[in-house]
Amino acid sequence: MLLEEIMKTEVHSLNPDQTVQNVIDLFEKERIRHAPVVEDGKVVGVVSDRDLKDALPSRFTVSPKGDPYKKTVREIMTSDPVIAHPMDSVEEIAMVFYEQQIGCLPVVSGGKLAGFITETDLLYTFIELTGTHQPGSQIEVRVADRSGVLLEVSKVFYQHNINVLSVLVYPDREKKENKILVFRVQTMNPLALINDLRKEGFDVLWPNMPQINE
Repeated sequence: MLLEEIMKTEVHSLNPDQTVQNVIDLFEKERIRHAPVVEDGKVVGVVSDRDLKDALPSRFTVSPKGDPYKKTVREIMTSDPVIAHPMDSVEEIAMVFYEQQIGCLPVVSGGKLAGFITETDLLYTFIELTGTHQPGSQIEVRVADRSGVLLEVSKVFYQHNINVLSVLVYPDREKKENKILVFRVQTMNPLALINDLRKEGFDVLWPNMPQINE
């Protein structure tokens, strides 16, 4: 999946000469927590609610110098931010968010602001990819890390005429020679499916319920 598929293209931006009060007004009106800063068509920074918090006096401040609400965006913004391109993959950008410990990224194409992506956008994309937003059940199966095993497990789903909404694969931390397959399936009653998976010799880790283990 590419960033252009999930990024916001209608972006509320700021310019460096606007004030802290302007930022507060924008954030409250649009219910946002981040905004890119654009000057002469170029992205020069980003402002977040964290920047606002740092710019404003705390309740323990006796008498702040000057009016903090008149500070300019240029004074409080994060300059030269990390940027992304619309053709970057969502997985790569998620890694950038994690490694850089950031909450948003301007998306730039041809030197111009093309979109904006936040950690909330990435989180919802993950929810969509896993099918969690749709009614269904989750089944986790431990399998050997070998070619063809996914097909073998999928045959059991096919026999039950159950639609698979998503499949995730992650390493088994207990046994490195295995993998864990996480299926999101379109049924609210997977009991018969789970029993048949076990009859075929597959190690079903979840759901791990007494009535299933009997």
